[in-house]
Amino acid sequence: MITFPKPDVEQFLRTFSIADFAVSPDEKHLVFSTNLSGKYNLWGMDLPNSFPYPLTTINQSCQGLIYDKKSRFIIAGFDQDGNENTQFYGVPLNGGTMKEIVNHENTRNFMPKLSNDSKKLYYTTSRGNPSFLNSYCLDLESGQEKLVLEGKDAATYLFGFSPDEETLLYYKHFANTYTLLYAKKGNEDILLTPPTEKQHTVNDGVFVSDSMIYLLTDYDSDFTYLASYNLETNKFSKVKELENESFTAITYSKENQLLYITSQKGVEDQLYEITLQNENWRNIPVPCSVINKLEVAASGTLYLFGMSATKPHNIYKNTGDEWVSLTKYTVPGVDSNELVEPDIITYPSFDGREIESLFFRAKKENDNGEVIFWPHGGPQAAERKFFRASFQFFLNNGYSIFAPNFRGSTGYGLEFMKMVEGDWGNGPRLDNVAGLDWLIEQGHAQKGNILLMGGSFGGYMALLLHGRHADYFKAVVDIFGPSNLFSFINSVPEDWKPVMDQWVGNPEKDKEKLIEFSPITYLESMIKPMLVIQGANDPRVVKEESDQIVQALKDKGRDVDYLLLEDEGHGFSKKENEIAVYQKILSFLKRFTAVTEKV
Repeated sequence: MITFPKPDVEQFLRTFSIADFAVSPDEKHLVFSTNLSGKYNLWGMDLPNSFPYPLTTINQSCQGLIYDKKSRFIIAGFDQDGNENTQFYGVPLNGGTMKEIVNHENTRNFMPKLSNDSKKLYYTTSRGNPSFLNSYCLDLESGQEKLVLEGKDAATYLFGFSPDEETLLYYKHFANTYTLLYAKKGNEDILLTPPTEKQHTVNDGVFVSDSMIYLLTDYDSDFTYLASYNLETNKFSKVKELENESFTAITYSKENQLLYITSQKGVEDQLYEITLQNENWRNIPVPCSVINKLEVAASGTLYLFGMSATKPHNIYKNTGDEWVSLTKYTVPGVDSNELVEPDIITYPSFDGREIESLFFRAKKENDNGEVIFWPHGGPQAAERKFFRASFQFFLNNGYSIFAPNFRGSTGYGLEFMKMVEGDWGNGPRLDNVAGLDWLIEQGHAQKGNILLMGGSFGGYMALLLHGRHADYFKAVVDIFGPSNLFSFINSVPEDWKPVMDQWVGNPEKDKEKLIEFSPITYLESMIKPMLVIQGANDPRVVKEESDQIVQALKDKGRDVDYLLLEDEGHGFSKKENEIAVYQKILSFLKRFTAVTEKV
């Protein structure tokens, strides 16, 4: 009998991912951004066939992906090695040489939209207005462009337009918990939620006629619901809300007069169909736990891109009551029975508030008794039933993972989400400490024997927990986490800076608080071995955030290792880098696992 070795890091991390997809209006072609070759490129399918072929070979991830309305070409945005300075290109349906459409050095470009005749491209850009952004209409035939929206007061994004293209839809981003949606008709700007002093958000909106808009908002509510706004009567109306669910995205099927709404309910998503004529609702079962994107073709056919804790990214097509998987991504060489579904648990925090968490428990035959504590990024995001190849890899190597949705997380209402604002280092930190205490009290871990790891805000929280609660841990991994809130506030992209006072704090008015909340304040108590990972091109948490804390710890003679990725930004877009990172992390963790096993 032949026996085979245990799956190694490459088998788990060779799991392919999908970043975005689009379907041509005639439904004869599908394009998706995937790392099928080890680096992100665009790949195409000639539907109904589902065998993919490469369209680009530039090895860059895509941001913004749309078809021309007559299915003749694709518009796609690409940055350079994670720097997030996205530029737009035309891509032939069958691939080949791309045509430069919008390319201005050191600018950030967002949300491309084609006119109904596909002769004009609308987009939002940092060019000329880096803090608040401007939006332009580019004539693709003449190359002439005109300013259609000037950002003021807050970062301003062109979102869409009415069927007759006479009315623009745009939103202003004052904070992650304060976004307002407007319609611009001629010189008139119409706020689509009633005036109020109370901050609220509008997540999404869509025209169903030249005068009727449906939008998702939490105006005068804790959770996001469906509302409508009639531009002829200037009437705002609440249409539908569901208890403890936040609607996240809305799509319109003109052919069938239907709205489709995705909803975040805790760690999973739901999909609903709404008939406009009578506003009847029905829940549509979906083949995944998390919906990344939904597209409705002109025919009314649904295409969905999603994942689950044990199912990688895949694209599905709805055929009646059945979803057919157009992509077949799995964990190569790993049986699905070897993958771990998380338990959903709650625990009481320091003030009695219940905190929901995902607890991935290593299978008994693999369990080495170790627990990785994982505070998520964001912070106004959430740990959900995502597929993370790295999680399944660590689980298969014996490490259980505890991932709490501390205050600030999405999916638990606007009030909960706002609790992190101006309070990065207190409430969320104490929620995490309560999670650590729960693990210890329940017998899942011992104090001083927990492994700590996080990325982005999770990296910040890993640094802060290390500095203020080092006695819980034996080793710490920080993946591009801010270390000094003063330098972090000063170095984020320009269009982020207007929100920093509310989100993090003001360097002058909140000086004492920012000192207290900055991990670098606690160098003396950062005594546990550390691994720090950073992308050199990261525009969100710049390289200097990791440089300064690594150098400061080395100056104190601490055990700290530093892995700098020269061709990455705020994440890992290249397989060889992702594999190198997690091989490095596993090797680092095994140093302390081995010590535990010998004791």
